[in-house]
Formats: sequence, C-alpha cells, structure tokens
Amino acid sequence: MSTYPVTCPTCFEEFEVALPSPEETPCEVDYDCEVCCRPMWIAFECDDDAEVTAWARGLGD
Repeated sequence: MSTYPVTCPTCFEEFEVALPSPEETPCEVDYDCEVCCRPMWIAFECDDDAEVTAWARGLGD
C-alpha cells in the first residue's frame, strides 16, 4: 500500500495517508487528523503518469 504525506490545515502537523488506486481518483474523503483529531477533507488526484497525490483542506475551505 502506498502512502502520501499531508499537512493538517488546523494543527499543521504532517502525517501519512493511504492512497487509493489511480482508477478511484479524483476523489475526496472525510478524514480526522491523526494528531489533533480535527475533521478535514483529503483530496486525491492522479496525474498523467498515474501517480496519485493528496492534499488536505479544512471543512470550511
């Protein structure tokens, strides 16, 4: 399983999330920070080389 680092938009701590397969992207998932437990959205996108990346945003963003 591949992982990708994301930064929490609330506490700004970095943690790793599991990546979905390229076929399942683009998508967003509701996720709780593994450090401060605040809710966020994590967006997964796939580029032309089938590499999946992730980034986090707050619920109000």
